[in-house]
Amino acid sequence: MMQRIEVTPRIWQRILNLRSARGKEALNGHLSAEEEAALQLYGPLARRDAGPLTLAQIGQSLDGRIATPSGDARDVSGPDGLSHLHRLRALVDGVVIGVRTALHDDPRLTVRHCEGGDPARIVIDPQGRLPDEAMPLRGDGIRRIIVQGVDRPRPRGIEVIRLTPSGGWISPAAIMTALRRAGLGTLLVEGGGRTIAGFLEAGLIDRLLVTVAPVIIGAGPQGLTTRDPIQTLAQAMRPETRVYSLGSDILFDCNLGRSLGREKAVPPARQDAALQS
Repeated sequence: MMQRIEVTPRIWQRILNLRSARGKEALNGHLSAEEEAALQLYGPLARRDAGPLTLAQIGQSLDGRIATPSGDARDVSGPDGLSHLHRLRALVDGVVIGVRTALHDDPRLTVRHCEGGDPARIVIDPQGRLPDEAMPLRGDGIRRIIVQGVDRPRPRGIEVIRLTPSGGWISPAAIMTALRRAGLGTLLVEGGGRTIAGFLEAGLIDRLLVTVAPVIIGAGPQGLTTRDPIQTLAQAMRPETRVYSLGSDILFDCNLGRSLGREKAVPPARQDAALQS
């Protein structure tokens, strides 16, 4: 059953209060069904009293594409899907992207479509390819972290996490451990598709959120492709999923993690998943 959400100013403020109060903010008063659905979706993501949480977000077309063959991804998500992404950024401690996404899109990774603070910006760059002047590394008072597999100096203010790669890749489990040690409890893995797939196959994603916009692209990169294809549908992940209408987009909220009281719907963590996008 699909639920419609409405993120009114009062309900968003309550969610932000829930984040800052570490789960102790009382949620009293009459709420509409749409506001209740918004709390159901975003409330657990805002809490800080339930332990670390890792989210992944994909915005895609009806045919599962995230961009055209030329790489144009600007209008894949509708306006409400974009607002949803910015709400997620406002609720997490850090946003993680791979170097391919950083090089191709040069994203700001800031919160602009809702009230809330900007998260730390984290780039996985095994070979040290990202230029120092790239948008995710700009100095604006927000934490900037780059995970590298090489000894490349970075400008002052950029935190460098040096991890030893294997076969040109950095273990998702090692990345996650290092980010937790850096004080980042709630993380959003935002892109690209290969980076999300690497964390997913490693069993490190608690919630996978997929927004689908009513557009058919016909060709281009897909939202999610794992390294090890399954042979039968009996092997497919079938997470417990809630479906929400955001307005312009439909959201599939897939529960993959124990942190929300259910067993993971993914295999045990793999140490060799590739992260290159």
